Amino acid sequence: MTEHDPPPSLAQRDDAARGPRALGGLRRTTPPTKAAGLRAIRAALEHMKREGYGALEGTRELARMNQKDGFDCSGCAWPDPDGHRSSVAEYCENGAKAFAEEATKKRCDPAFFERHSVEELARLSDFELSQAGRLTEPMVLRSGATHYAPISWDEAFAVVGDALRGLANPDEAFFYTSGRTSNEAAFLYQLFARQYGTNNLPDCSNMCHESSGVGLSETLGIGKGSVTLEDVESAELIVVMGQNPGTNHPRMLSALQKAKRGGARIVSVNPLREAGLLRFQHPQSARDLLTGGTELTDLFLQVRVNGDVAFLKAALVLLARREAASPGTVFDSSFIEEHTEGLDALLEDLHDQDLDGLVAASGLSVAELEAFCDLVVARPKMIVCWAMGLTQHRNGVENVREVVNLLLLRGAIGKPGAGTCPVRGHSNVQGDRTVGIWERPSDAFLDRLGEAFDFEPPRHHGHSVVHAIEAMGSGDAKVFFAMGGNFLSATPDTDVTAAALRRCALTAHVSTKLNRSHLVHGRTALILPCLTRSELDEQANGEQFVTVENSMGIVHRSEGSRAPASAALRSEPAIVAGIARATLGERSGVDWDGLVADYDAIRDGIERVVPGFEDYNRRVRRPGGFALPNGARERRFATPSGRARFTVNRVPEVEVGEDELRLMTIRTHDQFNTTIYGLDDRYRGLAGERRVVLMNRRDMEQRGLRDETLVDIEGRREAAGRVAEGFLAVAYDIPEGCAATYFPEANVLVPLGVRAERSNTPASKLVVVSILPASA
Repeated sequence: MTEHDPPPSLAQRDDAARGPRALGGLRRTTPPTKAAGLRAIRAALEHMKREGYGALEGTRELARMNQKDGFDCSGCAWPDPDGHRSSVAEYCENGAKAFAEEATKKRCDPAFFERHSVEELARLSDFELSQAGRLTEPMVLRSGATHYAPISWDEAFAVVGDALRGLANPDEAFFYTSGRTSNEAAFLYQLFARQYGTNNLPDCSNMCHESSGVGLSETLGIGKGSVTLEDVESAELIVVMGQNPGTNHPRMLSALQKAKRGGARIVSVNPLREAGLLRFQHPQSARDLLTGGTELTDLFLQVRVNGDVAFLKAALVLLARREAASPGTVFDSSFIEEHTEGLDALLEDLHDQDLDGLVAASGLSVAELEAFCDLVVARPKMIVCWAMGLTQHRNGVENVREVVNLLLLRGAIGKPGAGTCPVRGHSNVQGDRTVGIWERPSDAFLDRLGEAFDFEPPRHHGHSVVHAIEAMGSGDAKVFFAMGGNFLSATPDTDVTAAALRRCALTAHVSTKLNRSHLVHGRTALILPCLTRSELDEQANGEQFVTVENSMGIVHRSEGSRAPASAALRSEPAIVAGIARATLGERSGVDWDGLVADYDAIRDGIERVVPGFEDYNRRVRRPGGFALPNGARERRFATPSGRARFTVNRVPEVEVGEDELRLMTIRTHDQFNTTIYGLDDRYRGLAGERRVVLMNRRDMEQRGLRDETLVDIEGRREAAGRVAEGFLAVAYDIPEGCAATYFPEANVLVPLGVRAERSNTPASKLVVVSILPASA
């Protein structure tokens, strides 16, 4: 393969990228019917103990998490209460696990790398890699070397600077961002990349909620949700679609419980019946511990994988029929007339639909749909929450737009207790986008950036994640720099992505712990260790704090106080500044050292460039921070017409043969994104093994598979030729014709070329596969 050949649709198997196949011994119990409770407390303390903390010490360390004068959890982006916060624990079980990971007393130091070659490390599981501990010093893997070796910070910056200056074109470099990155680090990072000359700023949002941003922007004029935490707690009807909050956003359960106790009804729409949406037992409530907690879900709708548009469109057909039979009783006519456009086209489409076909495509019954419509009509204050179960489909944007159709018909946008609620999966992924991490920036943003920092930013759009992988695979990109994250394990088509990374001249990762992306690398590789949010960040002008934006557009401060894991660690802003100096030199008129000396100076820069950050430094010092402008929240829609848009969305046609299944990827309860905390998927009754595939019992019987048979998962259709070997088939409550298995182990099956239209989000929630007894 020459440097200019196109990337192959398939790549050679890469065992280092895939990780080990060894089975750990599956243990099974009956899945619980409630979430949290004393078991969550015990699990949190067990993880703290594993990382070197006794119960009292661990509880004391956790006490500052999510407090107004403390540090923000590095996990999910669910908002903190604006008023009273628990003085005991304003965090969840998985937040405690996230803290334990970064606060561990284990160290991954130069001696560790001297003992273990890259080849040896690649044979470890993702969990074993994380257990090596915190990275302590910059490390380099030089061309041809077998082991990482220490390198000074100045030398590391020079390696990056030399590589970037040696490129023929700035677009031969990619600057990836993880959602953990603070506003300050992200703003400096994009400023550096654009002064260098590229908009190649792919980020983790490309792989999760990009479909939300596109769908909401097209219909409501803003790519963010419209609700506040107070709206959730005061809603009359909450619909949770394609989301498992008990594992991925556990603090959301407290808000759902408060809403339920206030009289709300909750509908869960998902292929899997998740414990976190059945019943919640608040671990700090004596009442809950004695009574068993609060039942959450009133109506569970078990759609088939990617049956969401069919479900929503069938519901809209039924609602339209009710409105026609009794005008003015279902649709909010005054809202529709004053604030929307496109209703006639939507109604014409609904009139032409085959209801029986929609019902069959959804996997539901007419009775279930009528029950849902009864709730919708009786409860006008309605919120729809969703996550990757909607966005990671080829039709992810259409899924989101159909949610908006439902809300617009009911006038459930821009009023208390109603609106859109895309629940972001990483703590500052929304904030990073707000301050400029985007491969397709607007001209207005670039104009303000150029004026504030006296340069002409590049105007041509850059590459998103999937296009970045293609460019690296074809040899059109040669440097990959990652600000956090575990890019290899987060991305689709593992073998293809690995081959792309291996073609780079340099791969560099700003990280806190060892991960698989460090082991599948370019000719030269760097690991640059950074501070975590809970650690003290001291710069030339004293102790610093950073800021983040939560899933509902609230910007607030986060300030660490713990001693850093190593004296050699640097903050993310300091690392960006070091690379900028080494790369740009006198080309840049930015005072990088001055910006890092006092983060107030960075925030002053954000204020000059990003609307909504006026008086940033003063407002963010107020307890709880401040809310960014949100037009949809106020019924101001920044669409070309100034009106919210109804849209016509097609029902996806998925070809599935008799021997094929619809496979979706999911997380366990013991992981956050690509970070594996352990091997216990407690809420699904599975422990000790991650290589499992959940199947409907009838599907297993048709294939002659017994429970816990060792199987291979073979891709079909666009995924043909891709195989994930050595999984245990487990009978589970999942719709017939569907299956589920864990990410990132199943990423090898997700084709790079199958992605959502317009958002380019990988379609990780639907891969057509066959499941067969494992080959010898």
